[in-house]
Amino acid sequence: MTKKKKIFLGFTGLLIVVILGVLGYGANYLVSYAFDNPTRTQNELAEKGQSGQDQKWLLEQKETSRWQIKAVDTEQKLAAFYYPAQKATKKTIVVAHGYQGSHFTMAGYIRMFHNLGYNVLAPDDRGSGVSSGRYVTFGYPDSRDYVRWVNRVIAKNGQSSQIGLFGVSMGGATVMMMSGLKLPKQVKAIVEDCGYDTVENELAFQLKQQFNFPRYPLIPLSLLVARYRVGYNFYHGNSVAALRKNKLPIFFIHGQNDTFVPTKMVYQNYHATQGPKKIWITPKTKHAASFKNYPDAYRQKVSRFFANYWH
Repeated sequence: MTKKKKIFLGFTGLLIVVILGVLGYGANYLVSYAFDNPTRTQNELAEKGQSGQDQKWLLEQKETSRWQIKAVDTEQKLAAFYYPAQKATKKTIVVAHGYQGSHFTMAGYIRMFHNLGYNVLAPDDRGSGVSSGRYVTFGYPDSRDYVRWVNRVIAKNGQSSQIGLFGVSMGGATVMMMSGLKLPKQVKAIVEDCGYDTVENELAFQLKQQFNFPRYPLIPLSLLVARYRVGYNFYHGNSVAALRKNKLPIFFIHGQNDTFVPTKMVYQNYHATQGPKKIWITPKTKHAASFKNYPDAYRQKVSRFFANYWH
């Protein structure tokens, strides 16, 4: 082998090592960026600060009780907050919060359902609010935890319980992923607002939006790193696959101008489900702003949808 060729091979090998190092660093950075939850302390401070009318209302509820379970497959302790209706009822809405949020950031929706006469159970997902854990897990495996929360509602209110599932953004994906699981017969209907079709696609979309990087090779590498750091194969975080197994009625809501979870994703979800379905694309609306922009119509449509499936 000539000296020239040795230099070339040495340079090539060094270049490959550098490239792999850069990609590894990038993938690890993206996992920290996407899965770590730096807003937990901010959310706790917001609770103490009682910011916003809905948050103030939430903190003023005297009959609230705090529930706790273990996560399905870890020792993590998860918390949820139960808001009983003013008039006794067997109907309960389980509310799933969004990315880097908590039950507290769902105050407006909790208040809406409470005013409609329902009990409300609002969990804090893994790594969120007052639940333990470092990482946000994008609705998967949280969807499995929510089945436990549903069973807790049934244990409290009896076998004649009637339960609706509701989620916004990541919470929308959470309840859609639940739809493919074996759920208790007491779960009657689902409303999801601006949830994504798959974790992979949402991460790829955000990678392009925020960093202008293509899906490959960073998304596959990041999901590989996440499998070891976070502990799950997030290719299984798939709303579409879950909906293909679903028979429950689902109401899909999405903003027409959503640039965080692109509006095209709702059509993938809508076409996948096998149960009764309804869709509402709210005009000139960005991510998770349908309730804010159309409060009366939102309340009426969601209320009527659930009412159609109570016994």
